[in-house]
Amino acid sequence: MKAFVLLCLLHAAAGMTEFSWNGPPAVKGDSPPTIIPGVERDVSITDPVHACTVDKLSCECCKMVAETKRLKTYFDSTLTHLEMELEKANKSFATLKDSRVAFSVSLYPGDNFKCYGPFGVDTVITYQYSFINLGMAYNMNSGIFTVTLPGVYSLAVTSFSDAGSPGNVLAVCTSLQVNGQAVAASRELNWNDQEDSTTIAVALKLNAGDKVSVNLARGCFLCDDYSHYNTFSAFLLYADA
Repeated sequence: MKAFVLLCLLHAAAGMTEFSWNGPPAVKGDSPPTIIPGVERDVSITDPVHACTVDKLSCECCKMVAETKRLKTYFDSTLTHLEMELEKANKSFATLKDSRVAFSVSLYPGDNFKCYGPFGVDTVITYQYSFINLGMAYNMNSGIFTVTLPGVYSLAVTSFSDAGSPGNVLAVCTSLQVNGQAVAASRELNWNDQEDSTTIAVALKLNAGDKVSVNLARGCFLCDDYSHYNTFSAFLLYADA
């Protein structure tokens, strides 16, 4: 297209020896043309309105240049709009990436089999081993998951205990709590089993700032080793719009 426009302009320049948009070239010493009232000038050559009737190729060149300018303006405007949309998408992606919430923790990191509890009062379980903790929403020191992004969450708790020997009481009893209130619980308290496990799995609508934890009931205890029988996991399913 550039080559065609250039050829058009060269053609138009060559034609200047015969006519121009502004009329024939002035000769040094000539007086300005006299305008006689009532007598019309021949504008077929000098008037741009009638130029296309004289030289079709020059006329097409002018149209091509005008169309090129129009297209350039359109594409520049479109590119600016697309760049703005891309910037918005990048910001949304960065916000989504920063707000990712997912964690999964277990009771002990070591190989030795040991038990947690019993305690004289209800106790928040502080899980000591982390599989994943995106967003660092779960506090390993306090055992509390603080909701940073409101929405629907999937939560799961597995609990395991070993009475140690036949005849000892088996007491595995945990509850999933939100802001100190139990929303789901598991309980195994008897003299017949030496070991047992329980599972809690729920989906909850949580608000920003909610405190979620797993509570071990007074007098109960959990046992674990490298197999990670006791776990607490959560991840965001759907964020609030």
